[in-house]
Amino acid sequence: MSTPAGEKHQLAGFDARERGFNRPVEFVRTASGYQATLRYETTHIVTPEAPSAGEALQQLITTLQQEGYTQLRSQQSYRDGLYLGSQELWVEYPDRQAAPEVGLLGLLKKWLGRSPG
Repeated sequence: MSTPAGEKHQLAGFDARERGFNRPVEFVRTASGYQATLRYETTHIVTPEAPSAGEALQQLITTLQQEGYTQLRSQQSYRDGLYLGSQELWVEYPDRQAAPEVGLLGLLKKWLGRSPG
């Protein structure tokens, strides 16, 4: 059985269609840790159990980045059930690096992309 953890974060960024979004992430306490839940349009993601709320949030970020979400950032808005407003700083998550292109096409793009000098 899961119970609310009393912690919430706001998550903002751009979805896979490059539309801006800002949604709450809720956390539940489970028998062996925490899970993060995000609802955005038709998307409903629940992370696997993690030892801490922070690790559950990181799993959520990784999942979203794998689905093409970019420029993600979060801000804790509730701690132990108390509303924090915008007291906490935003935490930014670097976008995943694209895999380098290999082969002749990759070499051509790398060579053509170099600046003169």
